[in-house]
Amino acid sequence: MKNFKYIYILGALGLLAACRPTITTPTTQTTADFTRYIALGNSLTAGYADGGLYLSGQLNSYPSIIAKQMATIGGGSFSQSLFTDAQASGTGYQTLTGFSATGSPVLTAVAATAVRGSITLPGLGTIPLFTKYTGNLENFGVPGIKLRDITNPAYGNGNPYFERLLPNASPGNTTSYIDFATAKSFTFFTNWLGNNDALAYATAGGASDALTDKAVFTANYNDLITRLTQNGAKGACATIPDVTTIPYFNTVTVGVILASVQKANPAVTALYINARNTDGSYSARPATAADLIVLTFPTSKIGVPTGGIPYGLHPLNPIETQYVLDANEVALVKDYVTSYNTSIKAAATAKGLAVFDAFTFLTNLKNNGLLINGVALNSNYISGGIFSLDGVHLTPRGYAIVANQFITAINAQYSSNIPLANVSAYNGVVFP
Repeated sequence: MKNFKYIYILGALGLLAACRPTITTPTTQTTADFTRYIALGNSLTAGYADGGLYLSGQLNSYPSIIAKQMATIGGGSFSQSLFTDAQASGTGYQTLTGFSATGSPVLTAVAATAVRGSITLPGLGTIPLFTKYTGNLENFGVPGIKLRDITNPAYGNGNPYFERLLPNASPGNTTSYIDFATAKSFTFFTNWLGNNDALAYATAGGASDALTDKAVFTANYNDLITRLTQNGAKGACATIPDVTTIPYFNTVTVGVILASVQKANPAVTALYINARNTDGSYSARPATAADLIVLTFPTSKIGVPTGGIPYGLHPLNPIETQYVLDANEVALVKDYVTSYNTSIKAAATAKGLAVFDAFTFLTNLKNNGLLINGVALNSNYISGGIFSLDGVHLTPRGYAIVANQFITAINAQYSSNIPLANVSAYNGVVFP
């Protein structure tokens, strides 16, 4: 009996040993290599916010957030063209310093500290020159750049944001954007070029810019993706958002302006705008809710007479087209963005790349809002928490959300396990 007891105990111990769980360290089975990650894009990629490029915005760019998350599973270092602490305000930006008696935000300009001079170029006028950056670089976000600009060897002379990254002073640069961004080998990329090919036209009210030709966009995008993947690098692309979903076009509305005017003069029944006709010509007509007034419209001009005719309240003195993306211009932009996104998705699919559908995401954000960690977010100006004070670019929180959308698409495409960023750790608009 005693021997049986010992045998029983030994057998139980053996069984426990056999059932002991094996503890292993989680490893990623990703088919992508994050050793050197580069980001291509425009102002959104650079971390532009509040109407300027400055240090705090750069530090919270979505590529830098993605890179931090990649680093937790073996990703490499990620360098940006950061302004120094002494030049932290960079190219200048706006800050929220209060609200007026009517509830309108009071914005105060913070002066630029990274301007080294200016240059006058034929056809471009006088442009500022920013302090040069000469260090390592993985974030190739250049505010203002369009997809149609990326092969132009002279482009860096006229865009001060790109000029500050190049070795020579304007007008002595001859390196195209795509050559500059791909000069060193890389293993992974994100690409969000193409926004400005529609956005610049829209924010100018269709007055001082042009939409990039659809065929040119498709050809350039295909060439870009071919270049980025030619040495085996994998990556993620983003589609172009519907520009009409951003607060820049949904804050100072026709209804808000008209209601304000009618408080002082109930007899006023309409605002008049200089609007695009179906044949491409322009003429005055009453504004409707389908016409989008830009955020920067100086509402104080309404009713001020010119030659005895009140501005914006009579067809002989309408609101100028640069302040309005009218209904026909909206339809035109939407048509081009749809075409651009078809080209983006086709190029990405052909190379097996991940796609962050920014068009669908930002449209859903406007229509339905977003709930993250119990915090309700939306696309409203200032209060929404996602868009910065310029109504186009994002807050740190907004950039963290975009980073997570990219990460989700990357993980799904490449079976990787990049952890999502903690969105709650990033602020929205800073209140005084």
